[in-house]
Amino acid sequence: MRVLELFSGLGGWRCALRDRGRVAAAYDVSEAANATYALNHGDFPRARELAAVPLHELAACGADTWLMSPPCQPFCRMGNHQGLEDRRSRAFRHLMDLFSQAPPDHLVLENVGGFLGSDAHALLSRHIKAHGMHQVDIQACPSHFGLPNQRPRVFIVASRKPLKVLSQPDLPPRPLADFLDAVEDEGLYLRAEAHTRHYQGLDLVEPGDHRSACFIGGYGRRFVGSGSFLKTEHGVRRFSPSEVARLLGLPEGFRFPGTLSLEARYRLLGNGLSIPVAAWALDHLRPRQAADG
Repeated sequence: MRVLELFSGLGGWRCALRDRGRVAAAYDVSEAANATYALNHGDFPRARELAAVPLHELAACGADTWLMSPPCQPFCRMGNHQGLEDRRSRAFRHLMDLFSQAPPDHLVLENVGGFLGSDAHALLSRHIKAHGMHQVDIQACPSHFGLPNQRPRVFIVASRKPLKVLSQPDLPPRPLADFLDAVEDEGLYLRAEAHTRHYQGLDLVEPGDHRSACFIGGYGRRFVGSGSFLKTEHGVRRFSPSEVARLLGLPEGFRFPGTLSLEARYRLLGNGLSIPVAAWALDHLRPRQAADG
């Protein structure tokens, strides 16, 4: 596959792609995301607002596959549920206009469960059907892929070739201890006043546990509903960015620019993909005999 990685963020789709193809071009407007992408993948994404990218520019990339993770806030449980009316859906609406004019051979979209049944889901499905493409809507959580993290997501897979829904692995989650840093960052421990104020609402886990809550972009600022906090013999602390990265399945050598703030790192991770789950979604695009084998 020759891929356009749209809303590229940290480059999660590129990590999941592996030997399935190569990225012809990546797009993201976030300076922090693009710097992190370049540091880890060697290529700098195009810092363009997707809502304004013309068709001829995308066509010039010669891609046959679009991989995308558009903003989830219009569809998430704690969002405003405005769907296509949300200003953050402008880029997605524009991409759907381009799709209607010149659809790729394949498309995979990742988003939160609330995307299913939304007006955006309906718009995408209409375009897919209008071009005679096949579509499967699948849902998966990394907790079934051996990762102790609850991050249920939906994937819309479309192709000009027939598609078959693949069975999911059912691997037991490993203990959180396997994903923790060898040396703790003591600065991640909650101060006494924050611990006292928010303790009752925190999602607390211990190193021997086999689960953690979904980490969102606000994990560095929020306490309740933003992700799990680790309880140790020394107190309660946040998971470090490198620990969250491991729970997402990012490679061990994944790095952030040294100038990037802690909050910015959490924000990028909160908008990221679970790599093993995304790779499974991409397996739906493999030739049928390879997928079945």
